[in-house]
Amino acid sequence: MMNKTLQAVLLTSMLPFAASAADGMSPWYVGGGVGINNYEPNCDQKTMKTCGDDDPYAWDVFAGYLFNDYFGVELGYRDLGRAEWVDYSNKLNDVGARGMNLGLVAFWPFANRWSLSAEAGALNYLISNNKNYGSEYYSDSGVAPYIGAGIGYNITDNLKLQAKYRRYENLDEDKWKTLEMESNYWGLELSYRFGSKSKPIVPVAVVIGDADSDGVNDDIDQCPDTPATHKVDSNGCTIYQDAEDKFEIEAKFASNSATVKESSYSDIKDLAEYMSKHPNSEVVIAGHASNTGAADYNMALSERRAIAVADILINKYGVAPGKVSSKGYGITQPLIEGRSIEANQANRRIEAHVSGTEKVPVLK
Repeated sequence: MMNKTLQAVLLTSMLPFAASAADGMSPWYVGGGVGINNYEPNCDQKTMKTCGDDDPYAWDVFAGYLFNDYFGVELGYRDLGRAEWVDYSNKLNDVGARGMNLGLVAFWPFANRWSLSAEAGALNYLISNNKNYGSEYYSDSGVAPYIGAGIGYNITDNLKLQAKYRRYENLDEDKWKTLEMESNYWGLELSYRFGSKSKPIVPVAVVIGDADSDGVNDDIDQCPDTPATHKVDSNGCTIYQDAEDKFEIEAKFASNSATVKESSYSDIKDLAEYMSKHPNSEVVIAGHASNTGAADYNMALSERRAIAVADILINKYGVAPGKVSSKGYGITQPLIEGRSIEANQANRRIEAHVSGTEKVPVLK
């Protein structure tokens, strides 16, 4: 009854835990061990007359499950070897214990690949005595608690070698009350943990190119083939501006007058026809004066003359008022500096700046 109760308690204690593989390693492992086992009492006990030839070699196999890197559970089978002695009735006792074990294990890594371990559990043992060379045989079963400690070294991520010590208590034969023993075990274990460690993910620097060398990376460049000489916007597309056409209008005025002589209408007509062919075009009529007389007077006169030409475009040749504007610059933008006859003729002029006929790229 005690045997079944202990097994049920140990098995039930496993249920609340859920382990996940760490770094790609499986929580499962298997292994085996060999060692030397010494039963107590031994040949120095008063109940023993002489010792026989012991077979103290013990071995075990096991499987384990890790809840995490520090705690797990093991299930296995252990054979603790045999011991012989002759008692005071001159009968040879040949005694050994073996059975299934279930226990908890704990690990404490303390160096690069080294770790300490501790364990505690129970051995569901069968103890037998081939007494007097087999003429008498009896056996009994029970549950013996054990504790242990060890030191281990991870040869690889999967292979681990451990040196182990275990102490078993109450290896008793209760049926006939003939055996009450303990046991000390020393041995080596080799275990294999399944799985493999995941390789660390090394971030790769993604180099995003600029195929058309416009300063905008290819991943956001919406116009990937812009000419190298063009200025571009944040999307990598060419920036355009309205082309401006400049017309010189030979507008003739009476002295100090803003009235256009009819002999100058031909240039204004040509401008109107040009704008008719380009419906989206707009014009600024700019009036300029020569550097004679007062600057303020020339500024006002140049503006009146620009307005006069604009009125002819609108009222005589039908250009929409919204497409025509005028501005006087006086003597601020001379073509030739000075007050010579040549300078005065060149600077006294009407210019028409027409935009909206086409768009041209802005160059770097």
